[in-house]
Amino acid sequence: MKTIEEVRSFFQNDRFATENGMVIDEIDENFAKCSMTIASRHKNAVGGVMGGVYFTLADFCYAVATNHQEPKWVSLNSTISFLGRPKGESLIAAATCVKNGRSTNLYNVTVTDELENLVATVSITGFATK
Repeated sequence: MKTIEEVRSFFQNDRFATENGMVIDEIDENFAKCSMTIASRHKNAVGGVMGGVYFTLADFCYAVATNHQEPKWVSLNSTISFLGRPKGESLIAAATCVKNGRSTNLYNVTVTDELENLVATVSITGFATK
């Protein structure tokens, strides 16, 4: 298994996520946890976190969970449900494998704040490119 430092180095090339402050916190077999600190650039016109921020963090976390050993998975379909506003200062995504097949997979990603308030859930179906 690759070290977390090797995985972080590889995913530095995921520029949109990393330039928006998203970091890899944990990796394991079919699992990843990523986080970010909420900044003013992540907010919408009414002061809430822009929906695309939740989605990008979840998508990045899925990418890490599925590709940290051997890059081959791409997102085929994603469904997001926004459940609430964060009350804390950071967001944490955890991607967990539901089904890992030969050509498709299914992951559930939860997005919470550091106070454990659930703010979004994302279901992602992936496709193997190799």
